[in-house]
Amino acid sequence: MAKRILVVEDNDLNRKLFCDVLRAKGHEVLPCADGNAVLGAAREFSPDLTIMDIQLPNISGVDLIQAMKQDPTLAAIPVLAVTAYAGKGDEEKIRDAGAADYLSKPVSIGPFMAAVDALIAA
Repeated sequence: MAKRILVVEDNDLNRKLFCDVLRAKGHEVLPCADGNAVLGAAREFSPDLTIMDIQLPNISGVDLIQAMKQDPTLAAIPVLAVTAYAGKGDEEKIRDAGAADYLSKPVSIGPFMAAVDALIAA
């Protein structure tokens, strides 16, 4: 069944790849490159899942995840965090912020879709 997925990624190639793969699986996708627009886009789009890059200009993906989890209209939306900068303790910090799952870049399509499918099936 098609789901609505918000893709927050500032890298054009990664955003296009994620969106293309998700659309090919039949999902409705809203790309978002600007971290400052995420909360408004999420409220308007009402996604079933948010894919969140952690390293965004102007605002941290961790801060956005925390803000979503504190917003009653967004708190129930699972977040799949994706980041290239996975240092010691980063995964724990990201999960503590409220991310339901975590992938480090570069992301392979198989594990990416497995994580997406697991989160939208829940």
